[in-house]
Amino acid sequence: MATTYINAVGRRKTAIASVRMIAAAKSSLMVNGKTAKEYFKTDERAKIAEEAFATAGSAENYAVTAHVEGGGVAAQADALRHAISRAIIKAEPKTRAVLKAATFLKRDPRAKERKKPGLKKARKSPQWSKR
Repeated sequence: MATTYINAVGRRKTAIASVRMIAAAKSSLMVNGKTAKEYFKTDERAKIAEEAFATAGSAENYAVTAHVEGGGVAAQADALRHAISRAIIKAEPKTRAVLKAATFLKRDPRAKERKKPGLKKARKSPQWSKR
């Protein structure tokens, strides 16, 4: 029998995380071929990525491999948490209420606003001079 896995995608700003979660005896989180602590370098970012497991109470049950791209490191950690939360719900539907209350299922839609013509940035206008 082949091992079945659960796919999920999470997003934040321009960062995209695709996750493949497998039920396993020993838990692990691999991000782009490295462990979460190696990839994110700071404990804070690694903790954000693993936060969904702690909230759902199923940290020791799954081995996760993730591919993350785009955005910055902070956005990638949030996108990874979003993807893991979605995967946990597919595996254990009863955890949905807990993860939803923690706002891990909501995609954070904030992104950089586009630059408008005639302006220096999205809303900043050129300096006004009288003469």
